[in-house]
Amino acid sequence: MPRYTPEQLQKRNASPWTRVQGILAPIQFLIFLAGLTVTWLYTKGTITDFAWITTFVTLKTFMLVLIFVTGGFFELEVFGKFAFAHEFFWEDFGSAIAMIVHISYFILFWMGLEQHILILTAYLAYLSYLINAAQFVIRLLLEKHNERKLKAGRQE
Repeated sequence: MPRYTPEQLQKRNASPWTRVQGILAPIQFLIFLAGLTVTWLYTKGTITDFAWITTFVTLKTFMLVLIFVTGGFFELEVFGKFAFAHEFFWEDFGSAIAMIVHISYFILFWMGLEQHILILTAYLAYLSYLINAAQFVIRLLLEKHNERKLKAGRQE
């Protein structure tokens, strides 16, 4: 079932926030890969400075919040709601969970918990992002499929 009405599809394609999301999403993915790699290398003993883990969780959290806010502007422009529009409810829900897990890293850090707990939390944060990113990619692929079917139907 298509997510966009023809009017919403036109708004989506004309929105500058669509382009912003298209730029920010791959940057966030690269930060995710770098952060996951640094965390894994730390657990293997290749990297010994724990500050690198916190640095990448910080960068990843910043990108997650930035994409959520700019995505909110997109949803407002296209669907009339800043967040949790019906068409993006589950993706926004996944983003909220990912933000909670990312932010919990800092709460645990400030509480002075042991590094192994922080490392597990960093892995959970990256996993929550990966699941949320998969939600968006799957929905994007489904929507592109629906758009192709719609165009093919018009050409017949």
